[in-house]
Amino acid sequence: MPAPTPPTTVPDSPSAPDLAAERDHLAASRSALTRMRERTAALDSSAAGDWVSRMYLESAIFARMKALADDPTVPLFFGRLDYDPGHADALGERFYIGRRHVSDEAGEPMVVDWRARISLAFYRASKAEPMGVVLRRRFGFQHGEMTAYEDEALLEGVVEDHSEILESEIERPRVGPMRDIVATIQPEQDVIVRSDLDQSVCVQGAPGTGKTAVGLHRAAFLLYSHRDQLSRQGVLVVGPNASFLRYIGDVLPALGEIDAQQTTIEGLVGATLTRLNAKYAVRGADEPPVATLKGDARLAEVLHRALWSRVQPPTEGLLVPRGSRRWRLAPYEVEEVLAALRARGVRYGAARGMLAQRLAHGILVKMEDSGDSPDDRVQDAVARSREVKRYVDQLWPPVDPARLVLRLLGDPDALAAAAEGVLTAEEQALLLWDRPFKAPTSARWSLADAVLIDEVADLVERTPSLGHVVADEAQDLSPMMLRAVGRRCSTGSTTVLGDLAQATTPWASRSWEDALRHLGKPDAHIEQLTKGFRVPGEVIEYAARLLPTIAPGLEPPTSVRRTRGELEVVRVEDDELLDRLAALVGTAVDRVGSVGLITPDVLLPRVVDALTRAGTGHAVLGDESADAAPVEFQVQLDVVPASLAKGLEFDHVVLLEPAALVAGEADHVTGLRRLYVCLTRAVTSLAVLHTEDLPPELGSP
Repeated sequence: MPAPTPPTTVPDSPSAPDLAAERDHLAASRSALTRMRERTAALDSSAAGDWVSRMYLESAIFARMKALADDPTVPLFFGRLDYDPGHADALGERFYIGRRHVSDEAGEPMVVDWRARISLAFYRASKAEPMGVVLRRRFGFQHGEMTAYEDEALLEGVVEDHSEILESEIERPRVGPMRDIVATIQPEQDVIVRSDLDQSVCVQGAPGTGKTAVGLHRAAFLLYSHRDQLSRQGVLVVGPNASFLRYIGDVLPALGEIDAQQTTIEGLVGATLTRLNAKYAVRGADEPPVATLKGDARLAEVLHRALWSRVQPPTEGLLVPRGSRRWRLAPYEVEEVLAALRARGVRYGAARGMLAQRLAHGILVKMEDSGDSPDDRVQDAVARSREVKRYVDQLWPPVDPARLVLRLLGDPDALAAAAEGVLTAEEQALLLWDRPFKAPTSARWSLADAVLIDEVADLVERTPSLGHVVADEAQDLSPMMLRAVGRRCSTGSTTVLGDLAQATTPWASRSWEDALRHLGKPDAHIEQLTKGFRVPGEVIEYAARLLPTIAPGLEPPTSVRRTRGELEVVRVEDDELLDRLAALVGTAVDRVGSVGLITPDVLLPRVVDALTRAGTGHAVLGDESADAAPVEFQVQLDVVPASLAKGLEFDHVVLLEPAALVAGEADHVTGLRRLYVCLTRAVTSLAVLHTEDLPPELGSP
């Protein structure tokens, strides 16, 4: 249940008749939307010519019904544009800008989709460049009811740079998952959102700059602008963990887009494991040095060598009986066929499939040279013959990607042969399992192992490409993980989102140029967002003390909010910790908005136990147990392990024991990056509670 919204105030109260007229238009628009939905529901799928057409029509009707669903707590429109009569397209008309298109019974637009070309001026028009807009109006709402509006006369008079309605909407307290920002998209964000489909974009975004929202809204814009193409090719959002996906899961559906899929990198490569064998699964974990090495891009060369080393030169020719005669290809002739296939650069599996036909063609030529007149049916019969199939299996054996990786990680000789000149002896020893597994089904595959298997699977059979992929928190992906994501958009485009200052994995990217090269998109445009719209100034400035250590090359973020926010740093003795924690949480819960209690992972059981004993209602992020209740993001207080805090935001944050949080990471700098993430989750207030000394990089409160 969303938190109550404080009343919206504007400098000059709108006149009652004007406000009443706007409310009437809102009510009429809702009635029109209801008619549109009723008309869709009345469509009869039985008119289809066959069952396939009927199933397709029913699916289309269902999707349309979902897109037309109306939530009375969400306003149908949030702005209005009055155009100059001289505008080439608008011709002086008035347009209401909202989340979806709504038309009246005559087909005239009552609300225009925010993604339409005519809506561009709502986000880009200014006093310097009015774009033909005479007046821009913003509406204020409470629970779907219009309460106020503000006007900007762009062609005359002085335009105020500050909008109280816009500020109120940006800073509005909330409880629940992330929501869309269509009413508050800023010009620099809109440039990214509306970038072309064929352009890959990388967004380096400081905390609170809205990079995740920008990426999701770009996906929504592309689905709107290229509906037919992307409906066929698909759109995928890749996030850092399941909790993050649940947090952002309502954004695209709220914009009417239900076709985009969402997954994590583990889900991405895990699907490959399942496709290879339903019993293959990620069940283990690597130590950081091992996972870092497995994520190194050099492993791609090792895997490539290991796979193609399976192709063996012929030790004897091919002999094929056909009727009363026998036809033979000499070893040197077979070697020419193998060399020609390898030179084509096709996938291992595709080349193996061609080999039988190439060998059969060679036999066919022998037949023709002897005076026979075989046709294509004879070639197909030879290609399917037992002798040819057996010969192909000897020279170009089938490969299970999981078995190949199993052999590399369990056999020192096999690894040495594939890694010679690529990995040192010490690195090879680090990769090898202490106790090799007998079969892929019994192996305790780690996430890094699954990424390697995904790489081999692509070498064997090309991974299908989607039309567009959004990769969020991409700075935490290893080079091999980036290659896995890049394969899913090899012929499409991508939106890469992240912040190098928030890189919290040992294998994280150190520059976007390197990351984009591994992704296969070296020409992607890099955009930097530094204006923080959600994180208040006092909080972001405190967290930015860590930047000289964790990301010295990045431009420090700045908060554009007028309110400074609240920051409290409290030190207590260890025996006072839980009592003071309960008091801080109680104070936060008494306020309007969501509350996040961020704790080092190691302290999570102790914190949860204390809240339970105190009778404080809460949810625990990442709790996948069947009886987990209440559900994360559905209550006011969420307990957040520090490892899952990335990408989330809460109106009020209580951060526990920064020193323990830093110490819980693989190294000090990574720990400081994790701390930077956790410090920047607050929208209104941040309370830091500690018993140990704060990291010296933070300085004094």
